[in-house]
Order: sequence, then structure tokens, then C-alpha cells
Amino acid sequence: MSVEDRLELPSYLHHSEAVSARFAEIRKRPTVMSLSAVSRQFDSAEGPVLALSKVSFDVRQREFISVIGPSGCGKSTLIRIVAGLETCSGGSITIDGREVGEPGADRGMVFQGYTLFPWLNVKQNVMFGLKMKGVPKPKAERAAMDWLDLVGLTQFANHYPAQLSGGMKQRVAIARALANEPRILLMDEPFGALDAQTRASMQAHLLKIWKTVDVTILFITHDLDEAIYLSDRIVVLGAHPGRILEIIDVPVTRPRHSDQFLSGHFLATKKRLEQLIHDRETSAKHGAGKLAIVAA
Repeated sequence: MSVEDRLELPSYLHHSEAVSARFAEIRKRPTVMSLSAVSRQFDSAEGPVLALSKVSFDVRQREFISVIGPSGCGKSTLIRIVAGLETCSGGSITIDGREVGEPGADRGMVFQGYTLFPWLNVKQNVMFGLKMKGVPKPKAERAAMDWLDLVGLTQFANHYPAQLSGGMKQRVAIARALANEPRILLMDEPFGALDAQTRASMQAHLLKIWKTVDVTILFITHDLDEAIYLSDRIVVLGAHPGRILEIIDVPVTRPRHSDQFLSGHFLATKKRLEQLIHDRETSAKHGAGKLAIVAA
């Protein structure tokens, strides 16, 4: 029997006064990005495959939104479309009212894999985007050192990626993405390759950075605890095709801390996410098995 089953949990829909006030404040902020009926279809040997179907939601200024769902639900496809690395087959995405369909400086991207340039040191990696924009070298160097100070890596400015741990590499990647001052930071399972202790440390670093910097975050993860711990809202996708099952306002108060992992609101939200994702996964597998038996 799970912890959630032994405890009488509050409803994940119940918000304390502090949480209700926070969401009331968020709803007053301007909308930074809108996804309207975003769909993506791929061609395969067996015919067209619909990976995403009419995904729609708005993102407000300085919100932290996570997207979760089972394998094959199109999470990474969705964020790549938002980044302009892939095109949608239907629908549209607007940022500050302008439709987007290609990469732009208004979006920074952090991937799961370590995408640093190995031939550049840490400071040069952070400076890279600024130099591409034509920022004079002295100004770019000062800005890079400011960002490295924010992520706690000032003393490693002259080190090369091969000399860094996985968590340190991701902190450099975050600093590099933020150095261009994007409106939206896109993160595709950035901590997925890290061990549990480093992952927890990186989550705390990210919340500290987000609190300090005026940036909106769209975060892809498969980890339910991570999604609840970090997010204001969680977009839950179902698979085959990827479509929105529910958008959850996280009822956990801010600032977040590790003790909340065993709070009633945290556990109630996790239980709901498990119902949405795992119960449907199990049903889909059983359904597929029945179809196979009938076909046989």
C-alpha cells in the first residue's frame, strides 16, 4: 500500500489562500505565448501518424509550466515546435502576439544532452550567443561572468567542458541560454541524465535562477515529483495521439522546499498525475492486447 493510500489526502483542486492569491496574481500578467490547436503529423511506411493533436494553452509572463506524459505522447516534439526546430502540421504558436515558425532570440533552449562546444572554455561558451549578436567582446565577457556568478561557476570560467561534472555542464548551458535574454526558456528534460543527488541540486539551482531572472519557463519532464516541485502549472499529455488530458494548477505553496514532497497537497497532486498517466497507459496496453487477440 502506498503512502498516498494510507493517508487521507486533500483534493489536488483545493488551494490554500496563499496559493489562490498567487494564481490570481499570475492571471493578471500578460500572456507571453499562446499555443492554438497545435498538431503534428509524420509520414511513416504504414501511413500518416498523428503525434500531436490540437494542443492549446497560454503561458503568462514569468510562469513556470511543465509538460509531462507517457513515452510517445509528443512532449519533445511539442517543445521542438515551440523552439522553431520543427514545424507544426496545424495550428499556430504566437509569442507576444507574433506568430513563430523558426528559431529566434526570444527563445532559449536547454537540451538533456550536454550541448556545450568542447573547444571553448566555460566563459567562451556563455559568450557565444552574445558574440553572434555582435556584442563587443569586453561587454560580452562582463555579461558572461555575471551569468556564471548567478549559476555559481565563476571560479570555473576558464575550464573546458571535459573538466566539468554533468550538473556543472547543465548550469553552463542554462547560463548560455539566458545570456541572450530570451523571453522564454525552453528545457527538454535537462536533468534527465543526472544522478538523483545532482538532479535535486539542479532543481534548487533552477528555482533560484528563475526567482532572480525575468524569464518564463516551459519545462519538459517525465518525473512527476520534479514537475510538481518546480511548476506553477502542469500540462498533462496523453499518448497516441499526444493531446491535453488536463492542466493542473499546482496547489503547493511557494517558495518550494524538499520537505513539501511529503505534504498532503504534493502527494494529492502526484496521485492525480499517476491516475492520468499510468492508469491510461495500463488501459491502453490492455486494449492493445485485446486487439491483438481478436486479430489473431
